[in-house]
Amino acid sequence: MYFKETKGFSKDFLWGSASAAYQVEGGWDADGKGVSNWDKFVRIPGKTFKATTGDKAVDHYHRYKEDVKLMAEMGLKTYRFSIAWTRIYPNGNGEVNEKGLEFYDNLINELLKYGIEPMVTVYHWDMPQALEDQYHGWESRKIVDDYVNYATTLFKRYGDRVKYWITMNEQNIFTGHGWLEGMHPPGKVDDMKTFYQVNHHANIAHAKSVIALKELHPEAKVGASFAYSPSYAYDRKPENAMAKADYDDLQNYYWMDAYAYGRYPRAAIQYLKSLGCAPIFEEGDEALMKKAASLIDFMGVNYYQTCVVEYNDINGVGSDHTMNNTGKKGTAKVQGVPGLYKKPQNEFLPTTDWDWTIDPMGIRMCCREITSRYDLPIVISENGLGAFDKLEDGQIHDPYRIDYLKRHIEELKKACDDGCRVLAYCTWSYTDLLSWLNGYQKRYGFVYIDREEDENSGTLNRYKKDSYYWYKKVIETNGEEL
Repeated sequence: MYFKETKGFSKDFLWGSASAAYQVEGGWDADGKGVSNWDKFVRIPGKTFKATTGDKAVDHYHRYKEDVKLMAEMGLKTYRFSIAWTRIYPNGNGEVNEKGLEFYDNLINELLKYGIEPMVTVYHWDMPQALEDQYHGWESRKIVDDYVNYATTLFKRYGDRVKYWITMNEQNIFTGHGWLEGMHPPGKVDDMKTFYQVNHHANIAHAKSVIALKELHPEAKVGASFAYSPSYAYDRKPENAMAKADYDDLQNYYWMDAYAYGRYPRAAIQYLKSLGCAPIFEEGDEALMKKAASLIDFMGVNYYQTCVVEYNDINGVGSDHTMNNTGKKGTAKVQGVPGLYKKPQNEFLPTTDWDWTIDPMGIRMCCREITSRYDLPIVISENGLGAFDKLEDGQIHDPYRIDYLKRHIEELKKACDDGCRVLAYCTWSYTDLLSWLNGYQKRYGFVYIDREEDENSGTLNRYKKDSYYWYKKVIETNGEEL
């Protein structure tokens, strides 16, 4: 839409930044913490860039006070972080670890001391390895009870101080990379039937947790964070428009419809039934999903890129189960699903060194789609640029990150003018961190961490980048000065 003047962001808008436990905390076996699936997976040769691990990460576990003080100096309004299931229940179930609970008590209290709103992600991919050993983790329905028990423990312990909760982070990514692409735990390839059953288990875990939270704290705000890549049809050909519809049902609405409506898209389910891959429901599942959908308060969006969708014939390209995790631009390959769609590069848009499309207008597209389809408020739970940053004489000049964020915030402001109810904007990430498969060289933060891929490298000292000072001004002016 076109408006002569912008209304800007609401006065209570939450300017934030984000992280995840495995990527920042370190202390992988400290104070009774159990082993996670990622603690084990990163030790498989060839899985991560230069065999990087989160054993030490950026040592947030021991330096959280320093990190929170830097957030306060910036004026951050909210900090989104995840809790490590293995710190709370080292074996996934059974005895609770009081030391783990105390760490997050301390972190939450430190944030509140400076007036920073804690936004807690219950699950950001690091499942207790013990549950994989006991019953193959998400592949078993048993995980639902263990997850809900873990989540409820958090709600009871921190619900008096935490208002915003995110049940799942990028469910589409951890399941897709875990059971289709072989790039995340448990490292399986093209196991479609299990992939869809795993997602159903995760959706039931999400639903039961939402219901449990609302029973304990009716005033709490809750949603799930979805890795949303809006799609564009390749051209005006009807078959490419239909390919886009197929892509959206299978890659976007399949998750968001589950969160917001409590059901899966009908066309997607018909397709999965034809392949013998549709998820098996237990009695009461449909009612649980619908009840949770009626209770969620927002849709969480992790936005990084859009994609182009083109019809892919039955003999067309599939997935080769690779991605660019080296930062050598131009090495990503076209992937697709034979008979449905493929995703060629968008020649009208630039890319990052990791071949992620840079499309600021896409964040507005996210918000418009969600507003039109679900009429839910929105939390942008991640948005940011991974890049090669250089520390020179104690300074880090990152004009490319400032430009990226500036253009995305400009489009987000337009989404607000369009009537989208955007509650928060969390950049990814606050400090540099372990970028999962990409190691430490792919830096996202406002705060530079002195370390490289080698576990013994660097001092772990913190340095403010130019973007730190820029975002400080953005927050001070509520997005008016970009």
